[in-house]
Amino acid sequence: MAHDLVEALVHMKEKEALSIVEVSLEGGGDPNDILASCSEAMQIVGERFQEGSYFLPELIMSGEMLKKIAAILKPHMATQVASEAKLGRVVLGTVRGDIHDIGKDIVGFVLDVNGFEVTDLGINVPEQKFVDAVRDLSPGVLALSGFLTIAFDTMKSTIAALEEAGLRNGLRVIIGGGQIDETVRAFTGADAYGADAMAAVAYTKEMAGAK
Repeated sequence: MAHDLVEALVHMKEKEALSIVEVSLEGGGDPNDILASCSEAMQIVGERFQEGSYFLPELIMSGEMLKKIAAILKPHMATQVASEAKLGRVVLGTVRGDIHDIGKDIVGFVLDVNGFEVTDLGINVPEQKFVDAVRDLSPGVLALSGFLTIAFDTMKSTIAALEEAGLRNGLRVIIGGGQIDETVRAFTGADAYGADAMAAVAYTKEMAGAK
């Protein structure tokens, strides 16, 4: 199933992808495995966009497919946490200079179904908008997303802007994207990086003090 779903998503076969998801769930498939396949597919789509073999229409179509899959998965992933106190508040966004929202949307969705209050600032978010959101919302965690290498400098400048505004103390910052690793984390000054959506949730729970 995983390989077939990845192939369907990468080749923009929406009906086939949705059918695979529904058949998997009906057969008792794990929604988290489906999300992992989505992440793998979107990674490939993002790489093809950066290489120039895919363009903005493919990115938009991928995002729309992901939203439909998320709508199918959400009832299967919702837990009692939805009716309990939120685990914490997270501000999320793709940094200035990057328009990729697929990975960000996956992370936001998984955080939401795991009991976090998520404020998504969107894509190509300037430093000051992150500063204003942190000041206004007082989140415990700020999640910065970016796929393109140009995003690394913007992540660094965003964190620097938070420091200059006196908002860094007590705020945990996690970064994520296709090419993010420990070297990039150290360069930007972030507290952690998430290799995928589930890793991001695990880090965020830890940062928020959730068990």
